[in-house]
Formats: sequence, structure tokens, C-alpha cells
Amino acid sequence: MIKITEASIDDIAKIQEIAHITWPITYGEILTKEQLDYMLDLIYSDEALSKQIQNKEQLFYMISDADSIIGFIGIEHHYKNEAITKIHKIYLLPETQGKGFGKIVFEEIAKMALENNSNELLLNVNRFNTALNFYKKLGFEIKETVDIEIGNGYLMEDYVMWKKI
Repeated sequence: MIKITEASIDDIAKIQEIAHITWPITYGEILTKEQLDYMLDLIYSDEALSKQIQNKEQLFYMISDADSIIGFIGIEHHYKNEAITKIHKIYLLPETQGKGFGKIVFEEIAKMALENNSNELLLNVNRFNTALNFYKKLGFEIKETVDIEIGNGYLMEDYVMWKKI
């Protein structure tokens, strides 16, 4: 059984640890090491995470199993002032994947979204990320293709995916 609890500033080190474990596995064959390092620093620095958590730009949650913290999510209700919950971040440690935890986490996100008057989930996924197939199995559909400039000449080459709930 998993438990999802709201994260605080005290969880930043654990969020960073999980990101630094999962990102090289998730994106190592998609991005250069330089882009990977740049993005980790951009998105997961102490300053960036503190700002997002304190300003509630995203709501962060820690995912735990019976023994330890196994992942985290970052979501935003009322995305662009619409009835949409945007999933900005969802990462589970590699050893937990394939055990049904991801599906459970998405079910919990959907419950939180409905409680916050959202009727749609939205996420971005790198066009070459193998998680794309997982999201499709959960009922997400590709809404659009986007290239997002993130600085230093780097792009995030994503699909925007959505699902009615």
C-alpha cells in the first residue's frame, strides 16, 4: 500500500535525491549529459524548489510505501484558471516501477483533481520517453506537440497529453 502526503521545505533534499536517481535513467538516452545536468539544476535547485513549494506554484507530495519514500509528484490545480489539474512532476524510484504504484498514484491525483473541481488531467512528456506508452494505457491522449525553450540553447521536445476524469 502506498501513502501520499503533502511535501514541505523539509522534503527538498529527498525530492532532489529522487530526481537525481530517476532522471539519468529516464532521460539518459534522450538528452545529453550537459542538458540533463542543466535541467536538474534549473528545476531541482534548492532555490527553485523552495520557491515552488512556498509560493504554492505547485503542490508537492511525497509517495511512500510501507518502508520508505519512493517518489514524488508536483501538481497544479486550476491550471491556467481552467478546470484542469496539471501534473508537472511524477517520479517513482526505478525499483518500484512495474508494481502498480504508478497507476495508484494517478488514481489518487484524479481524486485530488476532482476534489478541486477539475475534470481533466494534463501532463507533458518527452516525445521519446518510454512512459508515453504507460500514459496511453491509463487513457491519456496526445493533445499537441510542443517545443519549449529552456535556455542554453536547449529544448524540451514534448507531447502535451490529457485525460478527462
